Amino acid sequence: MTVILCGHSFKYETEAVTKLFIPAKRFDFLFVESAYSIPDIAGDRCVLIRNVYSGISELRADCRIGEETAVSSEKVSLSAPDYEHECELAVCRQLYICLSRLTGIRPSWGVLTGVRPVKLISGLLDGGMSEPELKEYMKKRYFVSYEKTELSVKTSRNQKKALEGLPENGFSLYVSIPFCPSRCSYCSFVSQTVGSFLRLIPEYVEKLCEEIRYTAEILKDIYRRPDTVYFGGGTPTTLETEQLLKIMKTIEESFDLSGIREYTVEAGRPDTVTYEKLRAIKSAGCDRVSINPQTLDPKVLEAIGRKHTPEQFFEAYEAAKRAGFNAINTDLISGLPKDTPEGFESTLKRIIGLDPENITVHTLSIKRAADLMQDPDSAAKAKTAEEMSRIARERLTDAGYEPYYLYRQKNQLANLENIGWERGGNPGIYNINMMEEVQTVIAVGAAGATKLAASKDRIGRICNPKFPLEYITRFDETVMERKRQAYEKIINSDYGFRRDEIK
Repeated sequence: MTVILCGHSFKYETEAVTKLFIPAKRFDFLFVESAYSIPDIAGDRCVLIRNVYSGISELRADCRIGEETAVSSEKVSLSAPDYEHECELAVCRQLYICLSRLTGIRPSWGVLTGVRPVKLISGLLDGGMSEPELKEYMKKRYFVSYEKTELSVKTSRNQKKALEGLPENGFSLYVSIPFCPSRCSYCSFVSQTVGSFLRLIPEYVEKLCEEIRYTAEILKDIYRRPDTVYFGGGTPTTLETEQLLKIMKTIEESFDLSGIREYTVEAGRPDTVTYEKLRAIKSAGCDRVSINPQTLDPKVLEAIGRKHTPEQFFEAYEAAKRAGFNAINTDLISGLPKDTPEGFESTLKRIIGLDPENITVHTLSIKRAADLMQDPDSAAKAKTAEEMSRIARERLTDAGYEPYYLYRQKNQLANLENIGWERGGNPGIYNINMMEEVQTVIAVGAAGATKLAASKDRIGRICNPKFPLEYITRFDETVMERKRQAYEKIINSDYGFRRDEIK
């Protein structure tokens, strides 16, 4: 597929829209100055043109797949507010129209390709738009289905309830433990398998504790205290109990935890937890864990490289209940290899029967676009994922669960989403704070990405080295010194802060 851009350079968004319809193709982009210089390209192609004349711009898409062609256009006034963005959105809409005609595919999120659709919808609701008006606005402007808008509205309303207790000048502390017992076939996270990197863990824990103490010292005059603490990874419970407790003790000694609302440790792999380990981290302050089967079908577990059995998941879940956690989350994934809608529904029913406070349903995200390009069954897999998504929404709603956070990733099957569902008024606060960017997130550890919320629309970022070995070997130079400089730069207003605003 060749994509020709004429009179503009809207490559990023138009490529994202094209991938909604043709995920298994490689795109060649060609930029030309005027319609007179558009070459005659053989094969599949999309020509996306901006013509400017008489106070308006015409945005036009002319697409061909095989022997079929489609053309569509619309106009944007040169005096339109945010003119360039309006032109980009217009050409994406016309591209969507043409590719829908040619493929028969109508992605339910329309041309909305961003990670945080709920953030956009929350802003519109806060601006006074009614739900019926919002549905029509999202349909007309972005081609988003009524169903997805309604799902986002429900999520937004549930988030507002959870955010009512958001403390002023609080922050969330993210602790990265990038180690796993084995690597899942679909994984795109930065993590190392314990078998290969066992020798790194003791030194990694030492450096992580040093960074925690150093970060607390830097922040003591800026933020009051943590609102939430979240151990993610990887699989944090891959560490030995004593190693986890050492990190938790360092946090307790370094920060004022008296106002903390939520303390989470991901115990994602059932084969990494025991009752004794769970009881120890519960006693150290953790009140929430995530134990993730992904599926309860043994053949699907084998296909994705998970080494645990369904029975080990149930044992781990029961151990967490006995340990006394206030909330347990379980993760499921729709669209896994060898899974079927019937198998997915069976797993979901069994999980609902356990009565967890939270169930998070992810859609499989292909870790590399190249993998999707080489998959001749990508369209069929997308349809299967869509059916699983429908099953999850209907079964969880019927069981009394409510959506409380929603986000999207690159290369997800059928351009779908990940949704956190909760029942009983116990949503994951950290998940909302992080995904909606309503609160500063201070991250420590390898691949940790700190996000300082300078204002509603401005985020300052500080990123640690991605890999554990790099984190350890470059600790003084990259983690400690660069972090000090970055915090100072942000505090001194380069990112919109004033010191009197953040004390």
